[in-house]
Amino acid sequence: MKRENEHSSYVKERIVADVNILTSKLLEVVLAVLPITIIVAILHFTLVPLDTMLMIRFMVGAVFIVVGLSVFLLGVDIGITPIGKQMGKVVAKSNKLWIVIVAGLFLGFIISIAEPDLHILAGQVETVTDGSVPKLLLVVVVSLGIAALLALGLVRIVHNIPLFKLLTILYLIVLAVAIFTSPQFLAISFDASGATTGALTVPFILALSIGISMMKKDSKASEKDSFGMLAIVSVGAILTVMLMSIITNQDELSGGLAGNQEVSDGILAPFLYESIHITQEVLLALAPIVLIFLIFQKISFKLSKASFRKIITGLFFTFIGLILFLVGVNAGFMDLGTELGFSIASLDNKAYIVSIGFILGLVTILAEPAVYVLTTQIEDVTSGYVKRKEVLFTLAIGVGIAIGLSMLRILIPELQLWHYLLPGYLIALGLTYVVPKLFVGIAFDSGGVASGPMTATFILAFTHGAADAIQGADVIVDGFGMIAMVALTPLITLQILGLVFKWKSRKGGIPNHESR
Repeated sequence: MKRENEHSSYVKERIVADVNILTSKLLEVVLAVLPITIIVAILHFTLVPLDTMLMIRFMVGAVFIVVGLSVFLLGVDIGITPIGKQMGKVVAKSNKLWIVIVAGLFLGFIISIAEPDLHILAGQVETVTDGSVPKLLLVVVVSLGIAALLALGLVRIVHNIPLFKLLTILYLIVLAVAIFTSPQFLAISFDASGATTGALTVPFILALSIGISMMKKDSKASEKDSFGMLAIVSVGAILTVMLMSIITNQDELSGGLAGNQEVSDGILAPFLYESIHITQEVLLALAPIVLIFLIFQKISFKLSKASFRKIITGLFFTFIGLILFLVGVNAGFMDLGTELGFSIASLDNKAYIVSIGFILGLVTILAEPAVYVLTTQIEDVTSGYVKRKEVLFTLAIGVGIAIGLSMLRILIPELQLWHYLLPGYLIALGLTYVVPKLFVGIAFDSGGVASGPMTATFILAFTHGAADAIQGADVIVDGFGMIAMVALTPLITLQILGLVFKWKSRKGGIPNHESR
């Protein structure tokens, strides 16, 4: 009887704790989504009146996003992250190179091929290119690249290969291959690298790398190696898409912007339509993770019944939350994003599209689920040395600049994507040699997480709408490439933040972490 009462008390305490966490996350997400909702409403009532049906769907979508993101983040905390950490420990304990490589290849492929953001981007590429680049082909090609580079990233942690040296080599290879890649595929390849580090991939890969790093005796090396994995795997997506374009000899792509007419009318119809296939995609996305967890629980993890049930509950929350979030974004935000981009770009004063693009970039990043996961882990791993709010603010500035520059590229036909990417990556790589090494991993990881589902849907739709409205702009060449810019600018802005920390440490403002 006493044991039953203790168990009942424990269950109640756990439920209360989970409810408190969910409430705090709900408040945090409301404050994150509110700015973009307010900005769109202001634009609707002042500068560009939008279709009333689209606005109602946008507001309904905002509710879906708030609830979905809150539940998803709770699920990640108690489900996905513990699985990733346990997997990392198992891989590290093996102490055999071939096991590390095979684990990286296997986990990288199944996590990437399940990433909802990648499916969103691949679907948009297939639509805009009139089927020239099939969705399944792009998903498989990107997943192969992620698998290969995840294996390389795990080897780097185990064998203490400096991140900045590895990134320098990888990006020099990217720049060399880019010479032989067409402008259309250049944009798509860099966009793919950003889209693949999304809501599902980020928490798992971060937890995996942290799990391996925790096994190290050197705490400073462990802290540094906890970050940088996302930066490495992102390169895999870029390289494989570029190589695909060279091997298939697809130099020119043609297509345009097409709406989804059968679901464009009504308020509830788009939500019902999206919920069916999104539920299937999320189910397929989570199935491999659940299967891996169950297999390793039997042969290796051997967690207690309470821990096992908690992780299963977390996976269920992740499933429900991700469905609600993606339904809200796809059904409520995408059509309005295209309409908003087209309407603002059609105005006589073209300064509006650049400035509003900057503002939207500034606030959209606050609603990205992967950003919350990364910034929280940065604060946790560094024991509060790097504050979450500082990273968020710097990240928001970088993404705002990225969207503004992307709008400028649409307005000026002579301005090509590589004009941004080449000097941008050279600056980012140059900074890796002078900033504290902890910030190298943080910056390059942040570039990957900045381009999540909100960016891959709402902002990409906004960019496509703007490109469709501007005479002389190409929806494929100019419409894509925005995610690439979003993935680039945080590499620079967050490393500059690292230089600020370095300067402060020399002035005696904070503890000296120069050796990091």
